[in-house]
Amino acid sequence: MNVHFHPRRTFLMQASGLAAGLVASGLPWPAPAQPASEQLSILCTGPAGSIPDIVARRVAEQLTGRPTRNVLVDNRPGAAGQIAVNALKAAPADGSVLLLAQGAIATVYPYLYARLAYDPAFDLRPVSLAGEMTLGLAVGPAVPQTVTNVQELVTWMRRNPRLANVGSPGTGTVPHLLEAMLFHAEGLPWQHVMYAGGPPALVDLMGGQIAALVLPEGLLRQHRTAGRLRVLATSGARRSAYLPDVPSLAEQGYRDLIVREWFAFFMPGRTPPAVVDNTSQVLRAALAQPQLVAAYAEFGMQAASSTPADLAARISAEQRDWEPVIRGNSIRAD
Repeated sequence: MNVHFHPRRTFLMQASGLAAGLVASGLPWPAPAQPASEQLSILCTGPAGSIPDIVARRVAEQLTGRPTRNVLVDNRPGAAGQIAVNALKAAPADGSVLLLAQGAIATVYPYLYARLAYDPAFDLRPVSLAGEMTLGLAVGPAVPQTVTNVQELVTWMRRNPRLANVGSPGTGTVPHLLEAMLFHAEGLPWQHVMYAGGPPALVDLMGGQIAALVLPEGLLRQHRTAGRLRVLATSGARRSAYLPDVPSLAEQGYRDLIVREWFAFFMPGRTPPAVVDNTSQVLRAALAQPQLVAAYAEFGMQAASSTPADLAARISAEQRDWEPVIRGNSIRAD
């Protein structure tokens, strides 16, 4: 292995401990440091029905009335999250507007795009982690049934270079970066097939148009159960609780390829620290609620939260991890 990618894995453990402690102790919801707003808006980088949208709406359900009276999810999809970020930049910095986005807007996109409409260091104030997902490497009918693990897939791809096409939900997405790390490490002449999201890529995988695909495991489970695809590996440090019979990449010899996709809440960069801290406390209480934890589990996500400082530290650490991956694989997006 030539790839040395060591994402930080302590955050979920810390978040899980916080969630368990809040639930077990029966602590009341944090009192607001400022008067409750009539309405809280959550800007969302994904369209209705997407994973970011589901996360935003599940959290909104828990926040309604605590302490804010009404919570509105405002979907602003497109331009790799930049439309939603621009709306956040223009929003008042008084705690009435949050952004729910994939972590990549702060960790990956600064190196992926030659020009960004925002500066993560100045325009995005980290508030709290919102949830994490393990990725799954799946194959469809284009790959023989005799291929049952990653090494067998690599061997098959090497022998069939014309068929070695692998889909992703977009250039520079975390699934694409995991594919690049895996196949670059193996020296494979693979072809990346970019899709506008996971659903169309799944259709082509199950139809035999592409050989393999990396997506969050929650999107793969029902199709695996129905026999329309096979999951050869997951990307966590250990086997997934949702797919316990599938060995991880680390278990199959790829110990450096431990990757989790995560989502987080942000506020405008100029938001006062007291407002950020109070909002983070309220979000952490919401993310600890058993109803939300159960709702997340339905689509293969684990509830997680963090302090603003911990989220900022995670962003900084992952920026250092992703920069050499993106530049070393010459991955660019327009």
